[in-house]
This record gives sequence, C-alpha cells and structure tokens, in this order.
Amino acid sequence: MSQELSSAELRRYSRHLSLTEIGVAGQQRLKAARLLIIGAGGLGSPAALYLAAAGVGTVGLVDFDLVDESNLQRQVLYDTASIGAPKTAVARARLEALNPAIRVVAHQLELCAANVAQLFKDYDLVIDGSDRIGTRYLVNDACVLYGKPLISAAIHRFEGQAMTYVPGQGPCYRCLFPAMAEGIVPNCAEVGVLGVLPGVLGTIAATEAIKLIVGAGAPLIGRLLTYDALELRFNEFRFARRADCAVCGEHPSIAAPADPPGFCTLEELRRVRGISPLQLAQALASAPAALTPISLIDVREPDEFETGHLPRAINIPLAQIEQSGQRLPRDHTVVFICRSGSRSLKACALARRAGLEQPLQLEGGLLAWKAAVEPSLPL
Repeated sequence: MSQELSSAELRRYSRHLSLTEIGVAGQQRLKAARLLIIGAGGLGSPAALYLAAAGVGTVGLVDFDLVDESNLQRQVLYDTASIGAPKTAVARARLEALNPAIRVVAHQLELCAANVAQLFKDYDLVIDGSDRIGTRYLVNDACVLYGKPLISAAIHRFEGQAMTYVPGQGPCYRCLFPAMAEGIVPNCAEVGVLGVLPGVLGTIAATEAIKLIVGAGAPLIGRLLTYDALELRFNEFRFARRADCAVCGEHPSIAAPADPPGFCTLEELRRVRGISPLQLAQALASAPAALTPISLIDVREPDEFETGHLPRAINIPLAQIEQSGQRLPRDHTVVFICRSGSRSLKACALARRAGLEQPLQLEGGLLAWKAAVEPSLPL
C-alpha cells in the first residue's frame, strides 16, 4: 500500500491535515500503521470505529464471540441484524464500509499462548479491550517480550481505566497489578455496565493510539487514568516500573507468554452441554424418581452464594473447581451454576478436564432461572 495520500484521502482527512501536530506526514504515518485490537466488544467497538475513520491503514480485530442481543446496549459496531453472526466478520464489513481505503483483518480466534507470537508479529501497536484478567496479562507479557506498544483499557459498572506501555519508556501492566486472580473482578454479564461507559474508554484508547502513531502529545506512560461516570470525574495515578516485575523487571521470571491457570480452550468450551432453567426445574421436581441423582454446584463467590442460591446447591467457587475435580460426585448428574452462565461454562470445561463425564451448566445462570422459574430468588 502506497503511503502517499490520494486526492480522495486529502479530502477525507482534511481536518487532520489542518492540525500541525498531524499534517500530511502524520496522516501518512497513520496510513502506514498496523494496529491490533484485542476484543471487538464494548471497548473495541468505538476504538475500531474511530481508528478506521482516522485512516489507520491496517486494523486487526481479535475475537471469537458471536453477536448477542445483550451486546447491542453498548457494542456500537453491531445492530439487530448482526445477532448470531461472528463479531469480527460483522465488524470488518462495518469498518470497510466506513473507510474503504483501509485494510481490516478479522481474526476469529481465541487468543492464547500458542498463537500470540504469530499474531502479534504482523502489527506495530496493540489495544487491549478484553474482559478477562488472564487475557490482559497474556497481552501485556507478549507486548513486553515482543517489544510492542500497548494501550490497555478496562471497564467495570460505572468506572473505567486506561494506561499505555511503550517498550523501554515506562512500566507495564504487571508493574501496576503484579497478580490478580481470574474472577476477582466480575465481568459485564455478572454485574452490568453503563452502556456509554465503554464509549468513553474506547475513544481514549483510540486517542492514545493516534498520539503514539503520529508522535504527538504525552501518552499515558506511567499514568493510570481513571474515570467515574457517576461523579463524571477523571483522576490520574502515577506508577513506576517495578524492579521485581515478573516480565519487565531486572530479573524477569516470565520468558514466554503463558496461559493463565485454569485457562480453557475454545474447543473445550464448545463441548460443554447446557440445561435450560425449565429443564432443570422439571428434573429437580422428578429427582426422587430419577435413576441418577442431581448435584447442584454453585461456582460463585461465597458472598454471592449467601445472598441467594438454589436449595440443595453446594458452593464451590470457580477457582477451586479444577483442584476439586476428583472430589466431584461421579454417580450424580452434576449441574454447574453461576449468575449469568459464563463461570459455569468454564467450570464445566474444567470438570471435564478433571475426568467428570458430561457435566451440565445452567444456561443463562441464575438470572435466567429467576426470569423463568423463581422471580423471588434474591441475587
């Protein structure tokens, strides 16, 4: 792709060209840039839209999900007609329609240690908009080890945060958060999220990317920017590189990206079987006459379990499932339960890995149970 700007591009990007901080040279750098976005969801949607509009020459999108109706409240790349389609395919069509002059690459895959090196080698800059703690560490570690600048953004209910890592210029994500267990911060499906919140953080991530590419302004290096939508307040916290950081410190212990403990492949998750709330209710009602007893395993945290749970359910938090696999009942039909279905899906995959045959997950979790079976269930 020639980096010279065509007459059509000169017209399209005229407002950029009027900015002395960008100008023709900066727009050419944007055209030459190869940027990868991890997660084509709430954060990835606005980031991708604005970067495509800005003329970033190659935009890669990594996601393995299909569009769900619940996504449409905040994931502005998609519409009602997109439901059920692969996110990356829909996103590519949307971005190419917005700007036919750019190249959009759809990576319909689950990012893991086995494919991260091959994927990252074709890109100059990474934006992480994933909603999994383990993925954030994987992306951070890969960017440090492979020398890729990283913009990391995250959201939770009414709050968000963003930071930037540039190799050799400042601390990485692990310097700020040395370790954090998966599930310690519930995802959007479990606790909800203000629909406009990812728009704020996603556009901040896109702003940081443009600044890094054109060389303008001061990036969020060594600075964590936080946003509170309820108070409509931004704050900034400075942090430094840790000498004992496991990946960028003086004596790093991480030499290659690794999958987090309890990581499940997409194929493992696809093999999980589900049971609907109505099917489970019927099975429980006929349990005394059933040949195989039913065991209900609630994989939420203890405080969630105490708030409200199904009768006869046993609380084993998700983090303990893999270790508890050999102690799960082998002569029962085991049904894993969580709030929305995401943690129980993973619990089923981990239980299968530990040797449990044909565990089930409650589809839609307790939210679906409350809607279909027991409206008075406290959650």
